[in-house]
Amino acid sequence: MTQTTPPPTAIPASTTGQEPPPPAPRFHLAWAVAAVAFVTIVGAAAFASLPGLLIEPLHAEFDWSRGTIGFAVSVNLALYGLTAPFAAALMDRFGIRRVVALALCVIATGSLLTVWMTAAWQLVLFWGVLVGLGSGSMALAFAATVTGRWFTARRGLVTGVLTAAGASGQLVFLPLLSWLVERHGWRPAAITVALTALAVVPFVWLLLRDHPADVGLAPYGSKTFVPKPPPVPGAARRALGVLLRAARTGPFWLLAGTFAICGATTNGLVRTHFVPAAHDHGMPMTAAASLLAVIGVFDILGTVASGWFTDRFDTRRLLAVYYALRGVSLLFLPMLLAPAVHPPMVFFIVFYGLDWVATVPPTIALCREHYGEDGAIVFGWVLASHQVGAALVAFLGGVARDVFGSYDIVWYASGALCAAAALMALVLRPKRPAPAATG
Repeated sequence: MTQTTPPPTAIPASTTGQEPPPPAPRFHLAWAVAAVAFVTIVGAAAFASLPGLLIEPLHAEFDWSRGTIGFAVSVNLALYGLTAPFAAALMDRFGIRRVVALALCVIATGSLLTVWMTAAWQLVLFWGVLVGLGSGSMALAFAATVTGRWFTARRGLVTGVLTAAGASGQLVFLPLLSWLVERHGWRPAAITVALTALAVVPFVWLLLRDHPADVGLAPYGSKTFVPKPPPVPGAARRALGVLLRAARTGPFWLLAGTFAICGATTNGLVRTHFVPAAHDHGMPMTAAASLLAVIGVFDILGTVASGWFTDRFDTRRLLAVYYALRGVSLLFLPMLLAPAVHPPMVFFIVFYGLDWVATVPPTIALCREHYGEDGAIVFGWVLASHQVGAALVAFLGGVARDVFGSYDIVWYASGALCAAAALMALVLRPKRPAPAATG
């Protein structure tokens, strides 16, 4: 018997091998899970806001070179990316809630230990390794896993919102942390990061759910109830196996290459070096940090809009446009840096903010399109390339500043890289549908 208006999650028990779930409430729990994920990413954004604020204070207190400090930041960024694919597999094995809660505790530990450091290797170990491992375990692969499990409709929009959560956290924490660093030193700022990470743990443990089947629901937008898959053993083996399969395909290398340039020109360059570069031109640290926070405001708008566009337009062309516009803006930046904030700089901040991580929703969609159920883990490896690119520029940007006395060459080189990324996005081809079976 058919119904004219079937409940959104009810299907015959015979198609699942178990009792059908009760009709879904008007408010689907997927939105509550997305909200908890949003709050988690916002709280965790504190540790991503701090590295650019540490360069000058650590250089002044310990006389460490900017290249040395940039190396610690590069280790953090590289581990952030390299941990992500394994974290996605660990979430399949142990569940989202356990992995994210443990990651937040590791971040808090690493941040607290930096308060007592006296040598550069301790900065590399505490901030680079511990905070890098913890942050990588709840990187954008976390957002991809949540959207992949809980949503079939509105995936692009939800991905955009969760991606924008990091910018929201940056908006909240950058002005506060810069004020703490300027008025009270960098140690209170590190303690604030640790306490913020710990404050998010109860929300994750009490409110986050691993799978719609845990509460008897189908994913949002689906009429088919999906039983919870059994835990997948061998997380590391699976992550490496997915990498080996994906590495045999052209789309993987194009996506990894474009996303490496994305990381180089955002986290590695602007997030790490914009504040010290502006300070070189006489701009106060708090003013430069506030500009980065404004980038976070428009990043939210740009990323959510990108998610909406991803549901409706060709993702490859979207990526090409995003990278081309970013490259043009970076070429103009050296001419805009000055002691005071002026209208052209405000225009750059707004423009760059709209484009900051607008690349994420179409990149996740392309991973899902080409690699199906392995899409979240493949995106984890693509994200690893993003962070390797970020790590290289975080380190090389500091070295360039030490050698040339300014960041100008880094801005110009990054603009050229964005032009290459736009061309790579256009080369990427849609996945061909499997040939129909013939009798």
